[in-house]
Amino acid sequence: MAETSGIRASPITENSVPVDQRLRRNVRDGIDYTTRAVNLFLVRRTWLCALLLLTAGLAWSQSAPIFVLNSLDADISVIDPVTWKEFKRLPTGKEPHHLYMTPDEKSIVVANALADSLTFVDPRTATIQKTVRGIIDPYHLRFSPDMKWLVTAGNRLQHVDLYRWDGQDLTLVKRIPTGRTPSHIFIDSRSTVAYVTMQDSDELVAVDLEQQRIRWRVHTGPMPADVFGTPDDRKLLVGLTGSDSVQIFDVSYAKVPRSIGFIRTGAGAHAFRAAGDGKHVFLSNRVANTISKIDLDTLKVVDSYPAPGGPDCMEVMAGGRYLLATARWSKKLIVIDMETHQVAREVTVGKSPHGVWTVDHTPRF
Repeated sequence: MAETSGIRASPITENSVPVDQRLRRNVRDGIDYTTRAVNLFLVRRTWLCALLLLTAGLAWSQSAPIFVLNSLDADISVIDPVTWKEFKRLPTGKEPHHLYMTPDEKSIVVANALADSLTFVDPRTATIQKTVRGIIDPYHLRFSPDMKWLVTAGNRLQHVDLYRWDGQDLTLVKRIPTGRTPSHIFIDSRSTVAYVTMQDSDELVAVDLEQQRIRWRVHTGPMPADVFGTPDDRKLLVGLTGSDSVQIFDVSYAKVPRSIGFIRTGAGAHAFRAAGDGKHVFLSNRVANTISKIDLDTLKVVDSYPAPGGPDCMEVMAGGRYLLATARWSKKLIVIDMETHQVAREVTVGKSPHGVWTVDHTPRF
């Protein structure tokens, strides 16, 4: 008879599985559990990222604050573009209406009309850098493209001031009497002429910057407000707040400009903002509560967006998708998604919000 080992057969249990097989199964099970854990982590992380984006709202790459001038509060609302909350108020002089960035983009200059002063603000840290006094009745202001001139419009006292700018200080060169209620300014790309609208005498004047004198004067439609030049410097667009149109002037003639037509946009045609693509400009229609997009080649309206509350000044965020507009009557900053043609959100600010600016914007010319 064949000999046996004397070991009795028994049912297979966990302990009876050979060690090498148990190790393989444990490793396999460990890989399964690890894979499941990794997958769960990735899913949770994906949902977390989505949740963060959702709660951030319009949290694109924008990081610099947004500034809104509250004309009747004499201060500036500083807005976080991620949370879309006002997190700070900066005091200014009385009636801050418009603002402009220095050519080196190191300061935002706020014109305080009734305080006869300019407030310089750091556009990234939202801190006041300095206040320049003795700037008489600065309602609107604009730097020349060559960075040599700052031009201000004295809306209340009916004059235009020409200042030399050396990068640090302003020196008054000439104060020029104008028509009734000088309103908005545009300077040509060669920095030779400043065009200024006269809101209450219905005029447009051209100021020669080198000779510091009025070159010509022409009649416009009712209540001319903002003025904008085409990239070739041949035509000017004037928003007629007392009408529903933009008036077009051909200024390529050396002596006398010609009115060559109108663009119907909406009631209360008021302020311009370049789209940043070199081809279009936006115009706010304060009474119609809309913003028109105008083609600079055809000089026709090619699009329109809702803007409740009396839209005034505008800003285009970096990337070109979101358009900001101050709502003068509702104490809001309106954020418009130009892809969906919808108001994406409204941010509460101060009384009679007017100028708006951020350093993270599309080009203005």
